[in-house]
Amino acid sequence: MLQKVYTWLDERLGLKTIYDTVLDRKVPKVNWFFTLGSASLFLFLLQGITGIMLTVYYVPSPDHAYDSIQYIMTGVSYGWLIRGVHHWGASLMVLIVFFHMLRTFYFGAYKYPREFTWVTGVFLLLLTLGMGFTGYLLPWNQRAYWATTVATSIAGTVPFIGEFINQVLRGGPDLSGVTLARFFSVHIWWFPAMIGSLIGVHLYMVIRLGISSVPKVDD
Repeated sequence: MLQKVYTWLDERLGLKTIYDTVLDRKVPKVNWFFTLGSASLFLFLLQGITGIMLTVYYVPSPDHAYDSIQYIMTGVSYGWLIRGVHHWGASLMVLIVFFHMLRTFYFGAYKYPREFTWVTGVFLLLLTLGMGFTGYLLPWNQRAYWATTVATSIAGTVPFIGEFINQVLRGGPDLSGVTLARFFSVHIWWFPAMIGSLIGVHLYMVIRLGISSVPKVDD
């Protein structure tokens, strides 16, 4: 019965072709450093799942953001665990993506014909840092407020366009409810959509070109 269902689906969706192309392709002999990309993808999915669960109770307004975080930590069943996984997973994701890029650079995997794969990886690293930056303000406590104030002030020192960047980030001269709403929107919609799209392009390039092998001494 299951074989008939599989055959019916395979004839219409090409499941075997997809499996052979994505999961059963030949790869060179590599080491554990080559698992950092898969680990980054796993952490992104984990951040997405825990983030969706947190939005059930989080309220993105200056009057309720802090209290909603406290309620998640103390009043919601396993809320402390979900927020803890999301919080530490974000830090771990930044580290893993950074080490993934560092491994790619050290092994020379950014060279021909994988330049475009490298570029998409650089943008993914920048977007990951952006996720961390926008998520840091969301608890709306003293540390988040003043850290974001300093960070946006630094962005405002960019020559010629600094004031414009500062205005876009804050939505006004100081941090306010507009800033919190903007950071929340970018954190849960804009950046995840951009990261997800770029991951799709990145994986397509990896599948199309394959992964590089560990460079030899002569390389």
